[in-house]
Amino acid sequence: MNIRTLSAHHSILGEGPVWDAVRNRILWVDIESGQILEFNQEQKEVIILNAGSQVGCFSLCTDGNIIAGTEEGILRINRNTGQRVIVARPEAGISGNRFNDGKTDARGRLWAGTMPLAENAPLGSLYRVGQDYSSEKVFGHVTISNGICWSHDNRYMYYIDTVTLGVDRFDFDLETGKLSNKIKLISIDPKDGYPDGMTIDAEGMLWIAHWGGWQITRWDPQEGKKIGSIRMPASQITSVCFGGVDFSDMYVTSARRGLSVQQLEKEPLAGSTFVIEGSGYRGTPLYLFKVDPLLQELN
Repeated sequence: MNIRTLSAHHSILGEGPVWDAVRNRILWVDIESGQILEFNQEQKEVIILNAGSQVGCFSLCTDGNIIAGTEEGILRINRNTGQRVIVARPEAGISGNRFNDGKTDARGRLWAGTMPLAENAPLGSLYRVGQDYSSEKVFGHVTISNGICWSHDNRYMYYIDTVTLGVDRFDFDLETGKLSNKIKLISIDPKDGYPDGMTIDAEGMLWIAHWGGWQITRWDPQEGKKIGSIRMPASQITSVCFGGVDFSDMYVTSARRGLSVQQLEKEPLAGSTFVIEGSGYRGTPLYLFKVDPLLQELN
């Protein structure tokens, strides 16, 4: 496979790649730098939006702007001006947490989870944010809230809390957003790396990024079995998404946080965002956060 770096930019903690099918651009976050990065394919340059604090995830909105989960709360960011507006503070009374991974469902609601900065206790939660920016806690007792996606028929939601070394499956009610019947669908051996970000391909197979595992893996959710893997040129692989004109390219983020000088000498590409062109697999467009036209926070 043709795996190459997207640019010379190295993130400290790259995460959450999102393909913009309108502008044909890939975006991702550098969590600890508090940045949302956008790669302009034509000019081969990285455009930086500052989120103002550590930013764990974001989704594109129906108006072309961005909604993001940060250390401050849920932000709306004007993509052209960089103007930031805090629209929800689900954990206003909790110190020491930040938002981590998240995605938007088929009804245009943002699902985003929190985690303690110390990463040492189940003090985080998963939240659902609606069109009017109201937020609801879905469940708690989460240590590192990570990968999330839905089956194409919206019967199931798949979810990762990294420390559990696996993927949970919930029955999902698309209309209400309610979850039920949690089961442990996939278990991962820690020697293969810890499960981090996740996406789903056009065939309904799950793709998981492995922190410390040098790989992304493909899983059959019907059987809960691994059916493939792709070796990556960095150890701390954080997330994956599909993009490109026909969604056959794969974009993979990585991190260099915590690596020693000696380790960085062995993996100089750590922190890069990689592209696997013509991967042989195909994805589908990500859902957009549905913006209420009556709420005009951004100009």
